Amino acid sequence: MPRKRLQQLDPIMVINAYAQGIFPMADHHGTIHWYAPDPRAILEHDNLHISRSLRATIRKGIYQIRSDTAFETVMRLCSAREQTWINESFIATYTQLHHAGLAHSVEAWKDDMLVGGLYGITLGAAFMGESMFSHATDASKVCLVSLVHHLKARGYLLHDTQFLTPHLQSLGVTEISRSVYEHRLHQALQKHCTWNE
Repeated sequence: MPRKRLQQLDPIMVINAYAQGIFPMADHHGTIHWYAPDPRAILEHDNLHISRSLRATIRKGIYQIRSDTAFETVMRLCSAREQTWINESFIATYTQLHHAGLAHSVEAWKDDMLVGGLYGITLGAAFMGESMFSHATDASKVCLVSLVHHLKARGYLLHDTQFLTPHLQSLGVTEISRSVYEHRLHQALQKHCTWNE
């Protein structure tokens, strides 16, 4: 019996969906579903919670933080778990968006090994966080702190994290209604921000 082909994602369709507050995820069969949760999880940058131990890790400079040097690898490491919605179709499409300057990664390196990272989509002054991974203590959290500093410095207005989880809640993520989210997304899309100088 032939294997079922993965549904393909069109990069333009994906970006148009994000601009309307909708994002895709795949189930374990590879079927793509589209979501616009209500409520919606966001991170207000001034509410980022940095624990004492995380501050100590950052202060020690254990990890070297880089951006956009291993985007596809970050995606693959984010997908390397028992249950994942990131399949080859997602990796191919989001890597195309990365090459187009619309998807970015923040990476934690130690001894030239990639030990933590996250990635997301940028549109206007909005950052849509997609996933993160950590293979060393606090590595992904250090990436998040670095990301927040970067987004604040570049003038981003909205940091979408999609769904609220206990882990994200511990970092200061909260929820807003879909209608409030759509209003804030509309405002963010009116402003032009650049990821790099």
